[in-house]
Amino acid sequence: MYFLLPVIHQVRNYFMKSTPRCEKRLASLIIPRLALQRGLSTDSADPNLKQLLDYLENLKNHEKYGVPKGAGTDSDEGFDLGRMNRLMERLGNPQSKFKAVHIAGTKGKGSTAAFLSNILREEGYSVGCYTSPHVLTIRERIALGREGDPVSTEVFINLFHQVKCILDQSIELENGHLTHFEVFTALAFAIYAKENVDVAIIEAGLGGARDATNVLSCNEVILSIITTIGLEHLAALGGSFESIAKAKSGIIKHGRPVVIGGPFKPHIEAILRDKAALFGSPVISASDPRIQSVVKGINWQNEEFSQLCDLVIQIEQDLKLFIELNNVSLRMLGKHQLQNAVTATCAALCLRELGWRVSDDSILAGLKKTYLPGRSHFLTAKEAKVLGLPEGLSVLIDGAHTEASAESLADTIRMAYPKGHIALVVAMASDKDHLAFAREMLAGTRPEVVLLTEACIVGSRSRATPASSLKEAWTQASRELGFDVLECVGEWHVEQTSQVRCGSSRHEMALRTCCQTESVKDTLVAASEFLACRTQDRSGLVVVTGSLHIVSSVLAMVYG
Repeated sequence: MYFLLPVIHQVRNYFMKSTPRCEKRLASLIIPRLALQRGLSTDSADPNLKQLLDYLENLKNHEKYGVPKGAGTDSDEGFDLGRMNRLMERLGNPQSKFKAVHIAGTKGKGSTAAFLSNILREEGYSVGCYTSPHVLTIRERIALGREGDPVSTEVFINLFHQVKCILDQSIELENGHLTHFEVFTALAFAIYAKENVDVAIIEAGLGGARDATNVLSCNEVILSIITTIGLEHLAALGGSFESIAKAKSGIIKHGRPVVIGGPFKPHIEAILRDKAALFGSPVISASDPRIQSVVKGINWQNEEFSQLCDLVIQIEQDLKLFIELNNVSLRMLGKHQLQNAVTATCAALCLRELGWRVSDDSILAGLKKTYLPGRSHFLTAKEAKVLGLPEGLSVLIDGAHTEASAESLADTIRMAYPKGHIALVVAMASDKDHLAFAREMLAGTRPEVVLLTEACIVGSRSRATPASSLKEAWTQASRELGFDVLECVGEWHVEQTSQVRCGSSRHEMALRTCCQTESVKDTLVAASEFLACRTQDRSGLVVVTGSLHIVSSVLAMVYG
């Protein structure tokens, strides 16, 4: 039975007891997860960043307010790569001072970048990794060095002060049209040049051809990667699969190999291959039938899931790629993450063929090491305790926000938690396909309760979807799939959960309906109390999803 509950409510004061801050001892236990020992903290805890953040805040921020229609296309409304080139020229073209791997794709960019970065770090290279969005601090977007640390506040601030006059001048000369992402990308490239990274893994922001990161030329790019093609940002990228594929193919460079992830529809792959052929670029497909990859099972050890995988690549075409890895323990869960690992491995083998030093041992170690917070991320018992959640409850946070990522998340849940009671806590941005996401999650996970809330996006609620609108989408999806929907009636408070029983009649449930969002934490508490009622032993799984921004808000409560 499915109960649709937009539960955003004020919990009684005695449920609002302050939770203890993370102790240093706790932080030391979760070093591999979030690298807290290397100074990763929320931006609000870093007053030295305030001047830089305030400066960026005054620029147009499409991440906060949404991307204009046609922004990523060759149209009058498209992003102006010319002004980005002019900005880089004023800064001395720092992007020309390091080699780069450029990554575009609808999904999988960040994970593929993380896999490849860790492989190269294991080989001893100093690697820059530029990704977005971030989870706790904006410094995460600019990773550096042989350990992949977020750029330090000191390095970031010093570089900003060195180039601020140039930025001021550029903003004036461009009539105030330079955006947050353009300026931030320029700062990242300047940092990588100043820090003399051996190679930078650069994730495109939106599309590819008109994206600010595409100031990288064939002189800098040694390899391009296109992970997947999906319908996210449809209006911004021309309105079709074909237009999105053309936009993302814009990162392919003359004579430089391109690794395509996929699997793609044949006509979409043809668009990518035709562009590569036009530029004389060898194509390596991570979905080649000669590649064998399989998830063999799931392990649970030290409060952490991993999936055991085999991976065999044997391609002899433009470039000869071969590796056989058995019993690889991936901390990134799901078949989609295995595909991302295969894509990164193909890229690493391609670099080896191009003369870069990349051993099989480094590939294996890099794949095993890779972990990203907020992606298939099961909280430890101590992390859940900081949130005030009961023992025995499992909490999974994942930034899935598209139909494809919902399918992948559902697949992960089935693998890691095949039985038991499930509650979903969902918040989404306004430009996502809420109905398609709801259909996929309901069909794949069979939750007993869905709690709908809102989360700030880059400090603003302007792009947050109201819980009432989400309710409409989830109600429609439930009815389309033939599920019973219990409309919320009457009053429900957390302290009344003893009355919320799973008796013979579903109408014994009476929950409070409210579309105001005061606290994601309250919603988590409501989910845990519902599962406590259903199971009698306070067990079950709470899944927090719909956006990396709600994931970020949960992690900020744990580590902030």
